[in-house]
Amino acid sequence: MISSALPPSNLALHLSPSLLLLLVLLISGLASPSTMAAPIGVNYGQIANNLPPPDHAVALVKAVGATRVKLYDADPRVLCAFAGTGVEFTVGLGNEFLAQMKDPKGALSWVKTNVQSFLPATKITTIAVGNEVFTSNDTSLRDLLIPAMRNVHDALASLGLDKQVTVTTAHSLAILGTSYPPSTGKFRRDLVSRVSQVLDFHCQTGSSFLINAYPYFAFKANPKQVPLEFVLFQSSQGVTDPSTGLRYENMLFAQIDAVHSALAAVGYANMTVHVSETGWPSRGDDDEVGATPENAKKYNGNLMRIVKQKKGTPMKPNCDLNIYVFALFNENLKPGPMSERNYGLFKPDGTPSYMLGGSGGVSNATSSGGSGGGGSASDGSPAAPIGYLSVTSGASELQSVGAACLVSALFLIKLVF
Repeated sequence: MISSALPPSNLALHLSPSLLLLLVLLISGLASPSTMAAPIGVNYGQIANNLPPPDHAVALVKAVGATRVKLYDADPRVLCAFAGTGVEFTVGLGNEFLAQMKDPKGALSWVKTNVQSFLPATKITTIAVGNEVFTSNDTSLRDLLIPAMRNVHDALASLGLDKQVTVTTAHSLAILGTSYPPSTGKFRRDLVSRVSQVLDFHCQTGSSFLINAYPYFAFKANPKQVPLEFVLFQSSQGVTDPSTGLRYENMLFAQIDAVHSALAAVGYANMTVHVSETGWPSRGDDDEVGATPENAKKYNGNLMRIVKQKKGTPMKPNCDLNIYVFALFNENLKPGPMSERNYGLFKPDGTPSYMLGGSGGVSNATSSGGSGGGGSASDGSPAAPIGYLSVTSGASELQSVGAACLVSALFLIKLVF
């Protein structure tokens, strides 16, 4: 109940900026009740020089109903701003720090400074060591990853934090050598041994396997063959895996299940998979087909609604989806095509890039059986039979205090006729 001591006309002047912004978003329709109920995660990148201060980001994270945030560093300003909010954090240890983590003392110092000092006020639950290391152009990083992960975990254990903070690393879908149909998913032969070491670490420490997946790149590469509705969670026909009979009504779920198959093929069928990045740009260059506010609204809005349904993929129907949308803000200093700077749910001034409320319909997307179909391509012509998955690392970031770099986009479309 609001005290009558303040005249209604002056009430807004006494609200905190965060609360006032949240009220504005509620009125605007972005923070609709259905959107706010979705247990979604969001990536908070900061390759920009025009972003609002982190304390303003608190209301924006709450507005989209995100209960988890993933950073690409351990920015103390952000971690302090979210103290006491209950939002779960994944902090990042960038590729540029992997060599330093070879020294256990270096790992212990990093954990004390970037994790322990913020607990328990800020709910840090995960450390992501490196980003898409196995598909990085710098192949020297591959030998550094496992020792770094182990030393960071040992540092947590020495501080009594290993039960509340886990250690993991995010991968590009380019680690897959086979991706279609989903039931035949396998890791690249040259990476099987390294990926298996990571999986052994996950089993020993209880952490999850992270994958970055972007159906957008499949559509961008071949819009005449890739039905737009299939990548935007609007497909009514979908595609059936001929080996399992499972029907896929969207590309993201097919990608996730290709990863599940790859894990099973190396003996880790029960490994938990989190989608650490996925999203859709609201703007792009002239040759970036599909990068529009309307498509971004449909992709992210429908994705959030599916997550809210708490249904898994066709291969893992009883497993909740754990997905982080990319990204919280547009980032004006990211190199590459225009789309790279326009993945944000919000513009730097805090206004929505588009309204998520009232997004297009969402199908159940978890049914099995039935016959596969193709839908139609973006130009209205009949699409080819859907036999492809996007294998991409197109929106990956590496970030450290004072410097940032972007992993080059890599994608491969497999078309099976």
